[in-house]
Amino acid sequence: MPTETFEFQVEARQLLQLMIHSVYSNKDVFLRELVSNASDALDKLRLAALRDDLPDVDVSDLHIELEVDKEARTLTVRDNGIGMSYDEVTRLIGTIANSGTAKFLQELREAEDAAGADGLIGQFGVGFYSGFMVADEVTLVTRRAGETQGTRWTSRGESTYTLETVDEAPQGTSVTLHLKPADSENQLHDYTSTWKIREIVKRYSDFITWPVRLLPERGEDGAESGEAETLNSMKALWARPRDEVSDDEYHELYKHIAHDWREPLETIRLQAEGTFEYQALLFVPAHAPHDLFTQGYQRGVQLYVKRVFIMDDCEELLPPYLRFVKGVVDAQDLSLNVSREILQQDRHIRMIQRRLTKKVLATVKDLRTSAPERYATFWREFGPVLKEGLVTDSENRDAILAASSFASTHDAEEPTTLQAYVERMKDGQKDIWYMTGESRRAIEDSPHMEAFRAKGVEVLLLTDAVDEVWVDAVGEYEGKALRSVAKGEIDLEGDREEKSDTEKEQQGEEYAGLLGWMSEHLSEDVKEVRLSSRLTVSPACVVSDANELTPALENMYRAMGQEVPHAKRILELNPEHQLVKSLNRAYTEQQDRTELTETADLLHALAVLAEGGRPKEPARFVKLVADRLERTL
Repeated sequence: MPTETFEFQVEARQLLQLMIHSVYSNKDVFLRELVSNASDALDKLRLAALRDDLPDVDVSDLHIELEVDKEARTLTVRDNGIGMSYDEVTRLIGTIANSGTAKFLQELREAEDAAGADGLIGQFGVGFYSGFMVADEVTLVTRRAGETQGTRWTSRGESTYTLETVDEAPQGTSVTLHLKPADSENQLHDYTSTWKIREIVKRYSDFITWPVRLLPERGEDGAESGEAETLNSMKALWARPRDEVSDDEYHELYKHIAHDWREPLETIRLQAEGTFEYQALLFVPAHAPHDLFTQGYQRGVQLYVKRVFIMDDCEELLPPYLRFVKGVVDAQDLSLNVSREILQQDRHIRMIQRRLTKKVLATVKDLRTSAPERYATFWREFGPVLKEGLVTDSENRDAILAASSFASTHDAEEPTTLQAYVERMKDGQKDIWYMTGESRRAIEDSPHMEAFRAKGVEVLLLTDAVDEVWVDAVGEYEGKALRSVAKGEIDLEGDREEKSDTEKEQQGEEYAGLLGWMSEHLSEDVKEVRLSSRLTVSPACVVSDANELTPALENMYRAMGQEVPHAKRILELNPEHQLVKSLNRAYTEQQDRTELTETADLLHALAVLAEGGRPKEPARFVKLVADRLERTL
């Protein structure tokens, strides 16, 4: 058959222009696409041989070859796979109406950009066009297995292409790219450079099932010098049975992926079969990276489709609170856009994320009982970020709580779970008590803890910034409300020294005048002055109302640029403290309130200092304290 010239369809010309100018952000991926197409052709040939569709075809050495000719500036990608017939070349490359790409183009016109339209992955007629990003002319020679004649297709990527039959074409497909000159400004590298080819194959196609061989360069006499070099490892550890892979191999893969010289804390394998198949190999690091809480932290795991590398940090596969997890997800098929560079949000992605999230949380929970030391390391490094999920992921909130542990007054060394806390609750205790603060010592020394310490009521000691937020988001656990010891009124049951209602009423009447006067005097700073049931040693403390934000939470919101109104606190006095008794007696007996005013200001400032705050007027506070000390000498 003589050489014939054909015109591309309008859609094909449009797609060519998209490929060359806008779809791919990185020109290196052209080699990924061609190697991926070659790998698919080899897969199809092996499957056909297993089905006895092609009984006389040799499948003993299926492989992909890369050949460079520096003088001619060509790069050839060759496989001995299934190949294509003349009609298939015409249908898959010359026209695209039947490949589904026409639909892609139609949706592309209606979308704002290439990321807004669904495309196809694995269609030869799509990835093949990426070669025109780096080549002025592309020649394809192919022969379908079982046929005697081959086909040659040639085009300069403009409006036409040529087709002819050839008699001596080898089985499979070879794509020869007549390369454009290197142009560093346009990120067009010299693709006749063997080091550049090695780099691209290692990055994108290292785990392809079939060997990718770089043929030695030919000498002046046209003979090859040396042996072919296999560029890819073909070791997709996630696709191999666990008993065939050593821990050292897993650790080496982790170090390569995470750029971490240390071994991972835990390795997690997951394989899903059925209508949608994928494999995952995840790693929990042993140490948190220094930039884990910075805005620019690169999170996500590596995504492969049929062992072809798609993207480095695929954020959609794990929620933000598991951003420390590294690893690989390899799916058999996914809905990607035509460039494979932007993942579409579809049900498969959401399904993978749900499965991976549950698997990681279950693994962390199991670590607590099976490997307490490793769990302690995990919680020290990643506990604060994991607790972010208690705010953002209500679907997995129970699983996150089950995997979490918290410091408490029950044990100075060992943290506790909420389940264990509930099991230890005293008879009649209705709430789970907690307190937030900068450190364990600061919380334990707080006046708010006095009654709980005296009555032996366990309190969770929460020292991470996120603790201020998640306790309000969660609200309760197994029907037990989470309550702050520093908010609202406290009524602890089971106190053998509890006053009767009559005694409380009498005490309230006794201090009514002082409380009213102090409430009026401190009205700019406090919402109310009242008697306390939480103090046993300290004279006073400041608490937040049950429904108000704590000062720490106010500061957190302001740091994030959110304006929140300042909430006045409540000043509580200990009626059993000698200072408060003396203050009440002086208020009753003295008409001159000048000195009492200073004492009231000092008492309020001391309460603010006791919880780690700062007096409203530090200089005046220091002067008042100095004057009082001078009088005692």
